[in-house]
Amino acid sequence: MSISGVTSTVLSGMRAQTTRVSVVANNIANSSTPGYARLNTSLTSVESGGVQAVVSPTASDVDPATELTDLIEAEQSYKANAVVFETGADMWEMLMSIKRD
Repeated sequence: MSISGVTSTVLSGMRAQTTRVSVVANNIANSSTPGYARLNTSLTSVESGGVQAVVSPTASDVDPATELTDLIEAEQSYKANAVVFETGADMWEMLMSIKRD
């Protein structure tokens, strides 16, 4: 996989986690709205590499513990993707340094 492929994959993961956080925020904001059904975010792989977030309604009510768990998972996944992105950038910089010398 090329550097651009890694970057694209990592960025898709970061975008997917951002969507998860938005869905959690939406669920919490609407938790006391009569008739509101919790939204769920699932991640699916993309044929070209990476993931995408798919948001779908559920038949369940909003549970604060579930939302907190989803928020923690999204945060940790986002951080992991950020570390991979930084590592890829460091590797690219090192390769370009070697090429210049």
